[in-house]
Amino acid sequence: MESANQDINLNSPNKGLLADAMTDVPVDNAARSAAPEGLTLAEEEELRSELAKVEEEIGTLRQVLAAKERHCGELKRKLGLTPLDGLKQNLSKSWHDVQVSNAYVKTSEKLGEWNDKVTQSDLYLSASSTLEDWNEKLTQSEAYKKTQETLSQAGQKTSAALSNVGSVISRKLGDMRNSATFKSFEDRVGTIKNRVVGSRENSTDGLHSPSGAGDKSPQDNAPF
Repeated sequence: MESANQDINLNSPNKGLLADAMTDVPVDNAARSAAPEGLTLAEEEELRSELAKVEEEIGTLRQVLAAKERHCGELKRKLGLTPLDGLKQNLSKSWHDVQVSNAYVKTSEKLGEWNDKVTQSDLYLSASSTLEDWNEKLTQSEAYKKTQETLSQAGQKTSAALSNVGSVISRKLGDMRNSATFKSFEDRVGTIKNRVVGSRENSTDGLHSPSGAGDKSPQDNAPF
């Protein structure tokens, strides 16, 4: 066939003729996939028709779901809900669903039964009794009592030592304040303070007096 060996030009005005010619070719029933065993042609056609309807319904439901999701997003945006809030809500709902699920309830019941069996078993009771006996023997032993007495005495001695240190420091400070050296130092500080205050008062009086300021001798104006 000569036409089959020619290249197809996509820009040719006759490019649609090939597709139209192909659509006009009748489809032979033998070209279809063979019907499964046990099905007649009528049953196959009925199943294919039902499959097409189900696929069409699925497509419609997807479109409806997409529209509902967009509407839900708009409502959340108007309410100021963030994706984090939605995540928290989903996690809370998921945890609630887990808690009320049959598997969780059964697991909790099993764990409770196992706990009761363990705590009521002879091995557990014997171990608890043994630990209580060891604890009682330890607290009643001489070594334990001596350790407690030693720690108590050490605490009392430490408190007494700290109290004595505080008393010694207070007494030393009192003796130092009552000493002649400290009193002499206080007197000197008071004298210097009085002289500084007096010199400031004399300087202020000299500045405010209009007359007699020049008649005073330098010795009268001296601060000391």
